[in-house]
Amino acid sequence: MKVTLVRHATLLLESSHGRILVDPMLRAAGTSPPIEDTPNPKPNPLVELPSSIEDVLVGVDLCIVTHLHQDHFDDLLPLDVPILTQPESADELRDRGHTNVTTQHPGIPMTRGRHGTGGIGESLGPVSGWVVDGLYLTGDTIWCDEVRSALDAHGPRAVIANAGGARFNTGDPIVMDTNDVRALREAFDGAIAVVHLEAINHCIEARSAYRAVGGVHVPDDGEMIEL
Repeated sequence: MKVTLVRHATLLLESSHGRILVDPMLRAAGTSPPIEDTPNPKPNPLVELPSSIEDVLVGVDLCIVTHLHQDHFDDLLPLDVPILTQPESADELRDRGHTNVTTQHPGIPMTRGRHGTGGIGESLGPVSGWVVDGLYLTGDTIWCDEVRSALDAHGPRAVIANAGGARFNTGDPIVMDTNDVRALREAFDGAIAVVHLEAINHCIEARSAYRAVGGVHVPDDGEMIEL
């Protein structure tokens, strides 16, 4: 499968289901306030899209929305684009005016994860991952039993992990950090790509930290890789 990292967790997949856009965060750099109570209080996104919104949206057949946090979805997606999302996000998307929202799609199973630990993880709410043509998109999750179960249940040939060690000023990371990616690498012998880096103020681990892990792809914004 050809996968293009647009920015952060926004991906374009060329799949048997058509051209799939994942977690579209399309707004311009610096147009949103920092995520509060985090170590790097800079306006978001930290970087611009590598191409125009029009170029990102061209030919999109389906949009997967893993959850509705502001760094994974904004209101720049056309309202008629078909959306596949977790059950907990569907009604809100419909309330925002999106006209084609579903929680199931033939051949694209949903997985679960944990968006952090303890009370912080609970407060951040449910999150989803998805498996497309043998590619497991973890979504926003730490390394946890749910990720292990998804690997066992779906037997993917490749994984895209959301990392960056995102965190607040107190508490544990709320997505994978370098230690989690090492654990994933040890547990899974297929291809791994790491995204969700250097675009939002609470993601504090740089691409260089993940390139030092070894055995994983760490694409730049706008880069296409084959998995």
